[in-house]
Amino acid sequence: SDVTLIVSVVDTYEDGDSYSSYEIFLNNLFSAMQAVNGGSCMDDHDTDPHVSMARGVKFKSAYHQEQYMYSANLEVAVWQAMYPKGTPIGSKGYASFPPGSRGNKQYVGYGNLYFFFDRANITKAFRPYRDLTDDEAAYATLYTSSDVSSYYANTNEIGFDYSGSGDGGGGNWEHNPYSWKATMAMHDMTDGWDLPPNCEQEGETFFGIPLSRKSDSSLQVSTSFQEQFNFEHIIDRNYTYIKSFGTNHGWLVGEQIGNGAGSIVDKDTAHIPIFYIGTTNPNMGGISLSNLIKVGKRIEFGTLYIKPAFVFIDDNGHIKLQFEMDPNSALAYLYDNLCKELGIAWNYDTPYNKEGVYTNCAMHASGDRAKYGCGPDGTGVGGFCPQMTVAYSARFQSEEHAAAYLDQCNNYVDYWRSLYPSGVAVGTNQFCPSGGCLGLFLNRYDLYNVFKPDLGGSWVEYGGGSLQPTFSPAPTWKGGCDEPHNFHLDKCFRKRMKPKASAVVWDSLGAVGQFSIFLIAFMAVTLSISIFLARARKRRRKGESYIDFMFRDAKRKSKKRKKRRLKGNKDLEESMLGDEKSRSRRSSRSKSRSRSKSKAREREREHVRESARDGKIPRHDEDEETSNRKDKRSKEEKSVSGRSHRSSKSRSMSRSRRSSSRHKSQDARSSSRSHVEGDATSPRSVKPSRKDDDENLSPRTRLV
Repeated sequence: SDVTLIVSVVDTYEDGDSYSSYEIFLNNLFSAMQAVNGGSCMDDHDTDPHVSMARGVKFKSAYHQEQYMYSANLEVAVWQAMYPKGTPIGSKGYASFPPGSRGNKQYVGYGNLYFFFDRANITKAFRPYRDLTDDEAAYATLYTSSDVSSYYANTNEIGFDYSGSGDGGGGNWEHNPYSWKATMAMHDMTDGWDLPPNCEQEGETFFGIPLSRKSDSSLQVSTSFQEQFNFEHIIDRNYTYIKSFGTNHGWLVGEQIGNGAGSIVDKDTAHIPIFYIGTTNPNMGGISLSNLIKVGKRIEFGTLYIKPAFVFIDDNGHIKLQFEMDPNSALAYLYDNLCKELGIAWNYDTPYNKEGVYTNCAMHASGDRAKYGCGPDGTGVGGFCPQMTVAYSARFQSEEHAAAYLDQCNNYVDYWRSLYPSGVAVGTNQFCPSGGCLGLFLNRYDLYNVFKPDLGGSWVEYGGGSLQPTFSPAPTWKGGCDEPHNFHLDKCFRKRMKPKASAVVWDSLGAVGQFSIFLIAFMAVTLSISIFLARARKRRRKGESYIDFMFRDAKRKSKKRKKRRLKGNKDLEESMLGDEKSRSRRSSRSKSRSRSKSKAREREREHVRESARDGKIPRHDEDEETSNRKDKRSKEEKSVSGRSHRSSKSRSMSRSRRSSSRHKSQDARSSSRSHVEGDATSPRSVKPSRKDDDENLSPRTRLV
């Protein structure tokens, strides 16, 4: 049954008018629609004000139904006491029309008229031509701006007659969940489920085979999951045979704009349900989605082949495409395993799976098997019956039209049977290329997870929710979202008003993540400030401000960086062959010392030559000096020849030798100075001091 709230529009009259404002509005509305040839699509009954609260409601018993009706109508009685002459409906908030638009919010206000594209989407808001009076504003804000507890306390009875509105009718009945049977596995979108024991909530989750295809419209969001069947050949798009439908869903394989039945334009939802799971709310007797996927990954099954059998109309008036039921096929083996692991406990049979997770809301018993299913090879008492629903509650022009429609459909089914005599594993090049995959559906709109045969892996296929009222996939004018007439649609508006990636990432962090980032940034800033203040207190000059110190410290650091870049690595500049030029570049101190030493020796030699010319030094001494020079040159040549062998030694040895040579050169320099100073008194003292010096120095030092 459906739950509906009946409301009434208060008739208000302007000065001098014989008709109320509401009657004038309806007359103008119908006249305007007739002027654009749209009046024939309007129904006068639709103008009866009401609110559809719920559809397909099932109460636990007549007592529960009576109690609900009493409490709901008592609340209505409180509203009548609060608003004896009615009230304008609205809000002080802001909203976007269409919903989801950013940067285009407008004040909602009170007493507006709205245009609904469908029951899920408000496209346009029309403001009244005048503001509220003081009395109207007081009633409009009474519930939110004042204490209304007195109204609830003083309203103890219902002052109107609501009998005959589904209050139970005085009968005494009770829902017996143990009357459930396996044949109830057929899910009726128009009437819901008969729930099994210990299940407190309905649900639409199921395992099945996806068969939908992408339409030519750029506004459709369905994906092509198979390319083996084109179901357009069994659809009456021109409404030659079909007059209307009992629901507003129309053709479930996709409905088009301007359809003759006036159905909601929707995407392709073709599929074959295999095993209904029900709700994914564990608190209401179901199984969580994560646990359901864990069990699905462990179930082993072969490639799923399907073969169409015929098109028929069931007892509820639904058009369905029946597929062959083979109890020995891979599809039947899959159904048996699903019942064993996820079926409800029934007739002393209990399910078992390695994950240890179960549900009370599955529409299949754990002891059910494919051999008990429908068809000539089954017994007809089980829940295994592979079918695809084409349309709900189809109403034909006549019985002859219905027979002609079925005849046309089955002629094309015979073509499919000849094309696939052994069945076919459906799929595409992008989706399940090998074919025969199993899908986990959240509802008939949304395929969530896909499982490959033979434990070949699984992946998430979910491409965006389509649950009302957040999404409307309905296309209208041709041209897609580039057509201005389609700008008001959710898909087109979100495409034009796509949020920035940074905003999406920031929102995805949530309150905890955003606070964590803010806290880390705050700690980093405070730590940097603390370090700067500590340096400033220690190093800033007298009378210098913190700002001046900061600039001075920054300049000093930049100069240090420049010096470090220019300095380079002197060890890398050292020659591998160890020549005299490269060794002379090692340090400025060694250069100055070598120059001073060479100059001292030149002066010493010059002094010796002058003494020899003056006859102060004997000839044999000159010969001895010459022989010493030859010995020195031979030693230098030996040291040069042996230097190439020593160049392959480690850098540490080279550094130690350089340090020792520096000390010895310093000693030699000091001794040479003493010799030069003593030349004026004893020229002969030069020769033995130089000889002793040369004997004490290493060959490397002599060369230098």
